[in-house]
Formats: sequence, structure tokens, C-alpha cells
Amino acid sequence: MAKLAYLGPEGTFTEEALRLMEPDAERLPCPTVAAALNAARSGEADGAVVPLENSLEGAITTTLDEFAWGDPLLITAEVLLPVRFSLLARPGTELVHIKRVYSHPAAITQCRGFLSRELPDAVVVAAPSTAAAAQEVSLPGSPYDAAIAAPIAGEHYGLVEVAANIGDRPDTMTRFVRVGRPGTLPEPTGADRTTLVVFLADDHPGALLEMLTEFSVRGVNLTRIESRPTGDGIGRYFFHFDLEGHVADARVGEAISGLHRICSEVRFFGSYPRADRVSPQIKRGMDDSDFTEAAAWLSRIRAGDV
Repeated sequence: MAKLAYLGPEGTFTEEALRLMEPDAERLPCPTVAAALNAARSGEADGAVVPLENSLEGAITTTLDEFAWGDPLLITAEVLLPVRFSLLARPGTELVHIKRVYSHPAAITQCRGFLSRELPDAVVVAAPSTAAAAQEVSLPGSPYDAAIAAPIAGEHYGLVEVAANIGDRPDTMTRFVRVGRPGTLPEPTGADRTTLVVFLADDHPGALLEMLTEFSVRGVNLTRIESRPTGDGIGRYFFHFDLEGHVADARVGEAISGLHRICSEVRFFGSYPRADRVSPQIKRGMDDSDFTEAAAWLSRIRAGDV
């Protein structure tokens, strides 16, 4: 049975994602994303499940930064989890009783409409996680009347739903990934995603365009691109890429090789099946057989067989 670390405490959306990915896994709650990833790196856990991006808020920058530094990790799977927020409180609490609300900043942002409409006078306070907020509210003498969290948190901490599905966007999704220490890659499925972190060799006009060209000329579609500061001064950035395809695909492999030639470092974080099972549209001349035929043609030319 695998042991998987995740952003805790019990009752987070990350725990829910972990249960979807590996229902039988032993779960290790961790206080931060960094702690979960370090548990995977050190061998304390067999892997970790962490959030990577949200359809409303965008990338989870904490996860992006933790991927970029430290020992390499490999993404082996992903899941898309619908985000459903509930207003949770101790039994017997009604909406009119709620004066102080506790939750994670991202949850507060995504429930702004409900809060302004139903609890306009309530004080809203930021928590380390939605589950930590629910845990705090459940304690005797807590200064908070309610928490915004996943329904699963109410089950863990004995809270009841005062209001359900309070998010401003009912179609919000969060993408979670399972990571582990480097090893064998998942086999190509025809509907895969590859994740990279890329550091520029130097900052110059057209540097980003040069990187993007490596993908464009080979017909590789990017599904996400993010820039993050290196910490070495203003204007110094590295880049996260998610792209369609598997490193075993010729077009993807050549694009990554091209980045390796022009960048100071390319960190490969895995090729793995897409949760949405969407297959890429392969442009004319970009199929693996096209690359094989072109290489054979070039070999004949070099051999003088024209």
C-alpha cells in the first residue's frame, strides 16, 4: 500500500483529490505543500499529492516554486477536482449567528459574492488552509463562528453545513498532481501532458520568443505557461510549461532538446496521462512517422545517396 503525503490537516480538498487518485493509499497529512513534497523527496512517503492550478485563480504559486528548487520530482498522474465550498459551523449555529468567518484566502476570494450578499457585516479572517479553518471552528471557545471549507471537512470535525455550494463560480475546478521520486515514466496514452521548469541562460531581447519557437515549429501546444522570479534580482525569472504530448513523442522530445541547447537548465517533471483525456491535434509533418522518415532522408543525403 502506497503512503502519500498531502496538504493537511484532514479535510482539505487535497485529501479529497488523493482519495480519488488512490483510495487505498495510506495518507500522511502535512502542514504545507513544501512539507508534503519534502516527505516524498526524503522517502518518508512514497509520493505526494499537491494542488497545481485552479480554473479561477490560476497557478498555485507555492507549488510552482517548490517544484523549481530542491531535488527533482516526477509527476505521474493528475486529477481534476470540482471545488465545492460550504459554510460550516458547530451544530445549532444559524446564518444570523455568524459574525466571524475563517478560511483560506483562495476560498475567501472564490466566495466573495456569497459573503457580501449573505454576511456583509461578518469579519473574514485568513487561515492556513480550509481544513485548518474547519478544525479551529470545531474547538470549544473558538473565536470563529464558521469556516468556508470542503464538505469533507465537516465530516472530519463534526461541523454542519449552514450553506452549501457557496462559491461564486459553480464550475470551478482545481488540478492536483501526484508526484514521487524520479523513476520509470508512465507509458504514452495518446492523451498526455508534459511539465517542465526552464531557466534562461541570459536575459536578452527575444529570449522568451526563442523558447516558444522550439514548441511552435514542432507543433507542440502549450496548455500553461507561468513566469516566476528567481530571487536573484528584479526582472530575473524562470518559466513553468505544461504542454500536450509525451516525451516519447518525437515532436515533444525534439522541442525539449531544443530548449536544452539554448537554456541554462531544463528541469523535466514528467509525462503523464491527462485527466481530461484530451488528445492533441497533430499538425501535418509532426507525427512520429514524419520525423522518422525525415531522419532517414537526411541520412541518405549525408551518405551521398541522392
